[in-house]
Amino acid sequence: MRDVCRIAAPGFAVVPAKAGTQYSQDHRCVLHARLRGHDTAVRRKQCYDTRSLIRTLAAAVLMVSSSLPTSAQTTRPPTFVDASTLVPNLVIDMRYLGSDNFVGKPIDGYEKPVCYLTREAATALADVARDLAPQGLAVKAFDCYRPVRAVAHFARWARDLRDEARKADYYPQVEKRNLFRDGYIAARSGHSRGSTLDMTLVRRDGGKELDMGTPFDFFSSRSAPSDKTVSAEAQSNRRLLADAMRRRGFMPYSKEWWHFTLRNEPFPNTFFDFPVR
Repeated sequence: MRDVCRIAAPGFAVVPAKAGTQYSQDHRCVLHARLRGHDTAVRRKQCYDTRSLIRTLAAAVLMVSSSLPTSAQTTRPPTFVDASTLVPNLVIDMRYLGSDNFVGKPIDGYEKPVCYLTREAATALADVARDLAPQGLAVKAFDCYRPVRAVAHFARWARDLRDEARKADYYPQVEKRNLFRDGYIAARSGHSRGSTLDMTLVRRDGGKELDMGTPFDFFSSRSAPSDKTVSAEAQSNRRLLADAMRRRGFMPYSKEWWHFTLRNEPFPNTFFDFPVR
């Protein structure tokens, strides 16, 4: 270990200890000061301040490192479940499994129409479904857990400004080059943590979707939950959905009426990359 007094006062030599003698850092700094003719109280304070600074910096490094996301995990942990096994009457419409999406192609990582969620998120969603059942409504999922490789696929597509095959359907009023800037496409997605889903509500009798004003994945300010340009019916349906999700611990996203994340998600810093199969 570097001598703390040397850090506090560059140029001071280390005081050699007598055989079998143990010196504390404070004692060594006092010996330095006496040998050099310096004020011992001042030198002790310098050493103390330096050690405090080192401890503070070490704590800061630990705090920052612990908040950084871990690397993608490629094995599905046992805490991820098929949501359809817990959520009553769950309707599955995995848009990224096929070509009915803004890319216009199947997305990397989607192999089967399965809605994987953490058990905590699936359990909360099951409560939402039970709350809505007396109103004749059910939950419909467009996307649940999303592999990191799928997010990378979206990012590659967004950077290819020549590919605008589905612009008229999904982003007619938004320039593709602005999708990152406007928050519609991101380098990382909360979906990859397993407690976020894209969804709507349907009538249990017939499966018709409630009018939400815009389609799923429609990149526009009109898709914001607070938008007032959609019909009164659509605004009411958006409130119904958001209120039902909030009651069970989900948070909405300000740009997309269909997007919700479990508030106390179990993997806030871990992004998974196992395929949906």
